[in-house]
Amino acid sequence: MVALTSRAPRIMQPMSTQRSPRPPLVAAVPTLRRSLGMWWRRQSPARQDRFATLGPLLSVLLFLAAIISAFWYLRNEEIEREAESVKRDTEITQQQVGLRLIQNQEGLIRMARDLVARDIDTDEFVGQAAAFMRERPEMTHLTWVDGRRRVRASQWALLYPGAGAMPAPALPKEGSQSEPETTFRAARDTRTPAYSRAFVDGAGGPVFQLHVPLAERGGFAGTLVAEYSVEALVRHFVPADVAQRHTLSVVDENQTVLAATVTVLPGQKVRRAPIVSDAPLTPALNGLLLRGQGWRTSIGLVNNTLFWMVVALSVLTVWMLLGTWRHMRRRSQIQSALVQETNFRRAMENSMPTGMRAMDMEGRCTYVNAAFSLMTGYSSSELVGRLPPYPYWPPDRIEEHGRLLQQELNGRSPSGGIEVKVMRKEGTLFDARMYISPLIDPKGQQTGWMTSMTNITEAKRIRDQLSASHERFTTVLEGLDASVSVLSVQQGELLFANRSYRLWFGGDARGHQQLGGANAGSEFAAGTDEDVDNLSGLPAHALTETGANPREVYVEALQKWFDVRARYLQWTDGRLAQMLIATDITARLRAEEQTAAQAEKAQVTSRLVTMGEMASSVAHELNQPLTAITNYCNGMVSRVKADTIVKDDLVAALQKTARQAERAGQIIHRIRAFVKRSEPQRQAAQARQIVEDAVELAGIELRRRNVAIHTYVAQRLPSIMVDPILIEQVLMNLLKNSAEAIDSAQLVPARRHIELRVVPRHTPDEGGVIEFSVTDMGPGIKEEVIGRLYEAFFSTKAEGLGIGLALCRTIVESHRGRMRAQNLYNGAQVVGCRFAFTLPVELPIRTDPAASPIEAEIPNHSTAVPE
Repeated sequence: MVALTSRAPRIMQPMSTQRSPRPPLVAAVPTLRRSLGMWWRRQSPARQDRFATLGPLLSVLLFLAAIISAFWYLRNEEIEREAESVKRDTEITQQQVGLRLIQNQEGLIRMARDLVARDIDTDEFVGQAAAFMRERPEMTHLTWVDGRRRVRASQWALLYPGAGAMPAPALPKEGSQSEPETTFRAARDTRTPAYSRAFVDGAGGPVFQLHVPLAERGGFAGTLVAEYSVEALVRHFVPADVAQRHTLSVVDENQTVLAATVTVLPGQKVRRAPIVSDAPLTPALNGLLLRGQGWRTSIGLVNNTLFWMVVALSVLTVWMLLGTWRHMRRRSQIQSALVQETNFRRAMENSMPTGMRAMDMEGRCTYVNAAFSLMTGYSSSELVGRLPPYPYWPPDRIEEHGRLLQQELNGRSPSGGIEVKVMRKEGTLFDARMYISPLIDPKGQQTGWMTSMTNITEAKRIRDQLSASHERFTTVLEGLDASVSVLSVQQGELLFANRSYRLWFGGDARGHQQLGGANAGSEFAAGTDEDVDNLSGLPAHALTETGANPREVYVEALQKWFDVRARYLQWTDGRLAQMLIATDITARLRAEEQTAAQAEKAQVTSRLVTMGEMASSVAHELNQPLTAITNYCNGMVSRVKADTIVKDDLVAALQKTARQAERAGQIIHRIRAFVKRSEPQRQAAQARQIVEDAVELAGIELRRRNVAIHTYVAQRLPSIMVDPILIEQVLMNLLKNSAEAIDSAQLVPARRHIELRVVPRHTPDEGGVIEFSVTDMGPGIKEEVIGRLYEAFFSTKAEGLGIGLALCRTIVESHRGRMRAQNLYNGAQVVGCRFAFTLPVELPIRTDPAASPIEAEIPNHSTAVPE
């Protein structure tokens, strides 16, 4: 504080009798005091208590902060003073060393001029060098080097440490990268004195050199080399008072200490000074720095005993104030908690639907809550203080309630509560359940009983309804004709079985496993030797969400077929279980077999009916080859009798007769193969061959009705898995219907033709299919008839049976195909009809990329109208 006051100039002012005005801060104190007083009076008592507690604490904290700030300020002031002292001593030492180096440099320049101006021999140079170095202990040697780096003369200092055996001086050598060589070249190039960087000489001491160039008649004649010892410079030219106050050292550009005023003992750890000041070594400016280091003289803030005493007292005061504050805060919290708990208990008692009743050891009612009064209809004033019998006891159950009360007072009430009838004030009854627990005072003694009462009328009604519903559900399950069983997945235990299951399989779980399939035994195994649950960790929720997967199972022991539907569910106890619903479908399967047999008979019947309808056409078709055979035979007989036939003519006539006989045989063979009754069998067939056989057989009827047919079949169609006879029957029926429609309409010859097309298709619903279509130019189908075309026994023909198209649709759908019919329009006029059906096919992988189903006309399948 003295240092601070000494720096500020003192200005003496004359004494004045007038009072000086008060500072603004002092003038504002009364106003601030009044504002604080008004703010304090506006605070609540709780806040005033809190602030009254926190006030001393804040005062102690502010006092402690002021003490720490004062110590901190004094410490920083001391550090600043020490830093200024170190900088000042470093600059003084820099000036003295620099002045010494400048004086030596000027003397060496004069000596260099004498060497060039006068012819001085080596002995005279040695004498001058010895005299020059006698007064300069900082030099180690002075050497004369010519322009070719040869040593002309050299003189070492008398007090040099290696004076007994002088080492070779560090001199420039041509081609080397040493400091003397670098400095020599710099002096030669600039023709000015040059200082070298610090290096270690032969004696191991840090030195640097000064090279003064010798200029003779404008040329370079060599240098005068003066070598300085860094340690000698520090030892002789650092003032003693400076060395006593601070540590001075010389460091190079690598921050390596070359010499210092303080000698570091071996093994001693050098501690870095907190205050450092650096100054360059002038006029050398060769990277050497003069570094001054200083330390604080006083003890630190942490080591100050007075400081720690103040801190300890402050902490003790703060601790006591915190204890008082915590005590008051806890007291306030306890009061708030007590008020909150009281309000909470009162609100809970008034809001909960459970009635609460307290009574003493004699059975006197001491307390009832609002819910109890609301249940019974009696107010608390009507119940508190009453002894049994209580007014809410039904008159016809007073004895029962008295017995239960006595049991309650004796402490023998069941833990699950007791169910009683309670009468309201208006006389209605309701069911209630009461739970009793003892009342214990703080000393651990029982003072009475607390009873909670719940209205269970609605719960009892729901429970009765659930029981009735369960009974009805069980009755329904028992009355089902289907078998219903539930099996535990983990334990393999039969959890439920209805009457049908017990009738067929008894109470054994093996029946469930038989219905579940071949893997049911392994799937529902109760456990293994290691008792490992193989289904643990399965997503039960995902299993229970999975729908039923129906399948048909045959049980050999019962000789029955069952339609089994299985799904997973979680049982009432949380276990994963499997439910099976098995329906006896033996009668249905037998009915389906009979239906299939009837359908087969209907197919054969349809083919026979078709041949019956074509009988006249077949007879006409057979009459032609038979007539030709008769004519050929009669002609040959006549010519043989007349002996006018040669052998070649006879052979030709016989061959023609044989061909006509073969033609008649083929017609009979095709008809016989078409109407022959055989088992339906599906095989790989070609659509082209089916079409050829159908057209050949239908051509008999078409020629009789003067109807032409044009057939188009796509090339390279894949094979289809069908029954060829059934598909041929469908085509025959469609072609015959088209021919009959054209003939009955008596159309002109230009419209008396049918088009049969077989092409591949691909639809999103069916995928790859082959489409067979029959298109005619007839009158079409009436709109009201299209919807009934496939009805059994419905026909638009007078002699029709109504089974043709229905049977055709059944055959197509049995092959997983579809059949449709539509009229062809030209504007609003019907110009024909088109029947089409599709058969699914799996296209094989084609190896030829150029192969594609190209639609082409079959030229040999066009039947013209005979004249």
